[in-house]
This record gives sequence, structure tokens and C-alpha cells, in this order.
Amino acid sequence: MTLEYYLGIGRTITLGSYLFEAEAIKAFARKYDPQPFHVDEEAARNSVFGRLCASGWHTTAVWMKLNLAFRGEAWAGHGPAPEFGPSPGFKNLKWLKPVYAGETVTFTRTAQDLRPLASRPGWRILTLHSEGFDSTGDKVIEFDSAVLVKAG
Repeated sequence: MTLEYYLGIGRTITLGSYLFEAEAIKAFARKYDPQPFHVDEEAARNSVFGRLCASGWHTTAVWMKLNLAFRGEAWAGHGPAPEFGPSPGFKNLKWLKPVYAGETVTFTRTAQDLRPLASRPGWRILTLHSEGFDSTGDKVIEFDSAVLVKAG
């Protein structure tokens, strides 16, 4: 398997789905985003959202978890895995629609480009466009990111 094929350059890959349960939403929010509409169902009912919804950071963190799990599964049995380094960041992060308690979101990523990194011989930079869709097919999150990759 080539690195380009494994990374899915030009292809959209489904990373998996996640059910945002009320207790998980509240637990995440209590630790990282304790706004009333994320931690208290009554407060959420009286908010602009009308009911309990997940933090946008929660949806972003779930994407990361599923992305890391996919990387390991996809390469298994194909020789030395590529080494993933740090990410130089992301841009254009948009939380397009609330993710309410009980909603399942399916996450994808499209690898857009893989190019050599002049400042780090042997390393390449992978650029991605990532999205998440609720059970109605509506997009709830999207962003662009990059990560350093070194062939194993």
C-alpha cells in the first residue's frame, strides 16, 4: 500500500459515527465548556438552542478520536505505519448546526494534498477537509487542517 493510497488523497473517507448522549455531553462540557446550554437541561430549554446540545469542541474532539482510530485500522498489516507528527493547525472551523442530545453524527475527511516539507527532510504535510453530518444529512461541522507525516 502506498502512503498516498493509505491517506486517501482525493477521496472522502468515512471515519465513523458517534452518538452524542446527554450524559456524555454534560460530562465533556463540565470539564471543557461549562456553558448552561451544555451542562443543564432546564437551562438549555430556556436558551436560544431550546434543548441540551453538545459543545462544538466536543464534536471536534470526537472527529479527532475517530480519525486516530481510523489511521490505525486502515494501515494494519501493510508494513511499517507512517509516523504522524504534530499539526500546524486548522482554519475555517464552522459549527453549522447544533448537535442535540441523542443525535448521531457521521464524520468524514478528505485528504486534499500531500507535499514535501522543505524545512524537515523526509516529512510531508497532509492537508485535509473534514466534515460531520447528522442523521438527517445536514452538515453540523466542517474545518480544514494539516498534519505532518513521515513514511515508515
